[in-house]
Amino acid sequence: MKEGRARLILTAESLFARSGIEGASLREIAAAAGQKNHNAVQYHFGSREGLVEAIFTARMAQMEPTRGAMLESIEQADRLADVRALIEIVFLPQLELEDPEGSHSYAGFLSQFLLRNSRERFGDFGAELPPNIARTLTLLRNAVDFLPEAPAQRRLLTACFMFLNMLAGQATSGAEDGEIFAAALEDTLNQIAVAMSLPLAVPS
Repeated sequence: MKEGRARLILTAESLFARSGIEGASLREIAAAAGQKNHNAVQYHFGSREGLVEAIFTARMAQMEPTRGAMLESIEQADRLADVRALIEIVFLPQLELEDPEGSHSYAGFLSQFLLRNSRERFGDFGAELPPNIARTLTLLRNAVDFLPEAPAQRRLLTACFMFLNMLAGQATSGAEDGEIFAAALEDTLNQIAVAMSLPLAVPS
């Protein structure tokens, strides 16, 4: 990826996380990324929506090698139907995605992206997914095939927001607030695994 384009993606991610996807102007993003051309975003991405999709695509591609290695590991261990193992593949690679300041601005960006782009079909977030995360979501759907499509997608989105809220919250809290990150991470993953696996309640 060209340096200028990569800088625009990282800058936009940070500003979108802080100000909202509609809150940061394209000129502001270009200036913050050190671009003299105020129309740099339009030149590289065509539009705000093109930039948003480019952030999502770039970050997904960045996590693919880790997800591939994790898939290979659980396949060798015969755990391809293990909900907890699959959830770890979905979420743990996001821990690697730090911005230049060492924060997880991607968590704030992705929360907004999911609100704008989620669909009714399980794992559909309005953008093409690379192979390893696509396979992981297919395996996860198979593991919870007792759920109809709409509740399965709703639970997946809820799981995403749980994890992203926990991750983004680490920027404003720490062990001095009573919980270390490792404990928060483990508890969140456990909650997600249980929530995804629960039988569907039928109204009486």
